[in-house]
Amino acid sequence: QVQLVESGGGSVQAGGSLRLSCAASGNILYINIMGWYRQVPGKQRELVAHITRGGSTNYADSVKGRFTISRDNGKNTVYLQMNSLRPEDTAVYYCNADLLVFGRGGFDAYWGQGTQVTVFS
Repeated sequence: QVQLVESGGGSVQAGGSLRLSCAASGNILYINIMGWYRQVPGKQRELVAHITRGGSTNYADSVKGRFTISRDNGKNTVYLQMNSLRPEDTAVYYCNADLLVFGRGGFDAYWGQGTQVTVFS
């Protein structure tokens, strides 16, 4: 069994900061890309940022310069530092990992349960 457990969501005033964490656990052989997505009711889930095992990053245009993704490969953990938050950043944030599990033939995508981020003006 593989689990991705997120933490760090909450409510913050516009201009504030939050840091999300996501730890992967279970029979994991290797984790390739890890990322963060977000979703608001009635809209599709969208990519916020992702990071490769080697540290290459990619960001949605809407968060560039404000959010920073990082990871600790030894801890199977990915982080999202969110600064200068705006009300439009309000969403449920989901962790995603592309990983190889013992006993399976290839990489599969796993998701966390989601954590609510609310930014009020």
